[in-house]
Amino acid sequence: MRTFPLSRRAVLAGTAATAAVAALPVLQGQAQAAAPAAGGAYRWRNVVQGGTGFVTGVLFHPTVRGLAYARTDIGGAYRWDDRTDRWIPLTDHIGWDDWNLLGVEAMAVDPAHPNRLYLALGTYAQSWAGNGAVLRSEDRGATWKRTDLTVKLGANEDGRGCGERLLVDPRDSDTLWLGTRHDGLLKSTDRGATWKAVSFPAAPSATGQGITLLVAAGRTVYAGWGDSDGTLANLYRTADGTTWKAVPGQPAGTAAKVPVRAAYDRHTCELYVTYANAPGPNGQSDGSVHKLRTTSGKWSEVTPVKPGGTTADGSADSFGYGGVAVDARRPGTLVVSTNNRWADIDTVFRSTNGGRTWTSLKDRAVFDVSETPYLKWGADKPKFGWWIQAVGLDPFDSEHIVYGTGATLYGTRDLKNWAPQIRGLEEASIRQLVSPPTGEAHLISGSGDVGVMYHERLTASPSRGMASNPVFGTTTGLALAAAKPSYVVRAGWGDHGNGAYSNDGGKTWAPFKAQPAIAKDAPGPIATNADGSVLLWSFAHWDGTTYPAHRSADNGATWTEVTSYPKGAAPVADPVDPKRFYAFDTATGTLHASTDGGLTFTARATGLNSGDTEFRLVAAPGRSGDLWLSLKWNGLYRSTDGGATFTKVGSCWASYTLGFGKAAEGASYPAVYMVGSTETITAVYRSDDEAKTWTRINDDQHQWGWIGAAIAGDPRVYGRVYIATNGRGVQYGEPAS
Repeated sequence: MRTFPLSRRAVLAGTAATAAVAALPVLQGQAQAAAPAAGGAYRWRNVVQGGTGFVTGVLFHPTVRGLAYARTDIGGAYRWDDRTDRWIPLTDHIGWDDWNLLGVEAMAVDPAHPNRLYLALGTYAQSWAGNGAVLRSEDRGATWKRTDLTVKLGANEDGRGCGERLLVDPRDSDTLWLGTRHDGLLKSTDRGATWKAVSFPAAPSATGQGITLLVAAGRTVYAGWGDSDGTLANLYRTADGTTWKAVPGQPAGTAAKVPVRAAYDRHTCELYVTYANAPGPNGQSDGSVHKLRTTSGKWSEVTPVKPGGTTADGSADSFGYGGVAVDARRPGTLVVSTNNRWADIDTVFRSTNGGRTWTSLKDRAVFDVSETPYLKWGADKPKFGWWIQAVGLDPFDSEHIVYGTGATLYGTRDLKNWAPQIRGLEEASIRQLVSPPTGEAHLISGSGDVGVMYHERLTASPSRGMASNPVFGTTTGLALAAAKPSYVVRAGWGDHGNGAYSNDGGKTWAPFKAQPAIAKDAPGPIATNADGSVLLWSFAHWDGTTYPAHRSADNGATWTEVTSYPKGAAPVADPVDPKRFYAFDTATGTLHASTDGGLTFTARATGLNSGDTEFRLVAAPGRSGDLWLSLKWNGLYRSTDGGATFTKVGSCWASYTLGFGKAAEGASYPAVYMVGSTETITAVYRSDDEAKTWTRINDDQHQWGWIGAAIAGDPRVYGRVYIATNGRGVQYGEPAS
């Protein structure tokens, strides 16, 4: 995943002391709703998609059968539950102000104390992001204690598939090591409660990789260094926990490469290291695999296939090497993965003789993705995967191998048959939500990376997979016609068109016959009017550049520029009057409206706010001109006259996103759902009385970091609400009783 909340709030500014510790509550299996009003207890679950994000690390516990952990770049950490064959989320308690901590840079287990688990958290190392933190648990992630760091980590930056960068010292369980990108090596002697920098031979550079891995080989600790200029060593070790030295005899050609991952075979006393000419997951075109016999210091190259050849169609077969794992039961048996191999497709190689010969597991692989059909990517069958840097080999089962990709975690138990081992792990970054008032599906979602999904069931991955014809990556717009909900439109980044429509409620799609030229480079939000006769498409580029909106009155066959429309604004259709559209100009704080079907727009209310791109305008269903405007920490405003005037809602001081659902029994107005603040905490709220009062409906164990993209109530089920998260997929809640 690559996304981040646009507010970029530096919520963990560098004033936090490394010794600051906070006790955190029980995370899983609790019904401890912290609601400020009666009736707030909710049950929360994921809408099942099945992964859809980058699994950056997987770690089997070396001494406990069936115990494993996974980390993701923006969606937290998970523990494998062997009894139910599913992943249990461990970091959903992370709240709005701590959104930067949902990215997991590294994780570590203690072989001598199986209940101990450590996580190094921090999604971005940029100046606008908060500092990192370390979580430590004595009960496998059920409860945590937290230490804030004075350094930044980068779980969603280049090199996020390297590692692990966190390690329990093999000589002393109270001692931990943490490798950072910009601040060298940190050490804790009190099981992660406090940290301090220690001397390390290499100095950080601007590339931002720093220490890429930490691994124990017997009683010696090895550290990979990712900032070498080609003349310095990139692998170091300490035998006494104090003095670090370059490992002698490092193989020729590896000095200019990044040590990506390493694994130690205790039977043969050999350390295997994968290398690439870039940290990945993108940008790698060369790599190798080497092993060090630690008892003699002898290095050997054991690269399965050297990059640089050509494929059958003449394409360059360029790639690096990523994951590596050794078999704890069989000496000399290990697996390694290629990475960024687009021409000939990535694979996992297996050797049973210490790397002298290799077998590509891709060559005989049989995939069953029936549980997550989107993995076919609109084709007849799935590919082996890409972005393979996380590889795990079960220490109790030599044929149980798992590897992470940019979308899922595949597993096998016989080296031939593969299937997603992803139940419970949901990592989509959700951008759009629509809950139709009629039809089979109660939800249609739009993600960053996996396009649009039609959820005919909330408890199973959509049987149709991703919306195709065309397939999108990131979704930029999703809307239905309020008076004709069978008509749905979507927009996004695609290779074969950037807009599409559906006449069956989102089951099947067809591309617009034409699209404005700018749509290819800057697809933005799209809207359709109440009866589906008019489309408005706004355009904005990743870099913030905005362009004139375009209008179509023939289902996307032709488009005309709307010069009076505020550039870059998200269009909102009136749910009753097909001639009315609205748009909020964030640059000037002005509400614009059209009463001629989007042909022209005129300014109405002004001076609402300006200078921010995340304000959200929504229209209440079943009512014409009833508009609600979330102005973040400037509050919530409402207009009942089509945007001519707005009145501030006094019941909350911050509003980030707003949606509507079925009205409570006896109520005449739809239930209003909001991510915002009524007192001190940013949370999820419901109002049954037009925002006069609010009930908090999430709790401290269910917060999911930044959730400001979208929220939608179900128009057919009172109390049900869908929340877009930035890394934990779609969460949906229902009253607990």
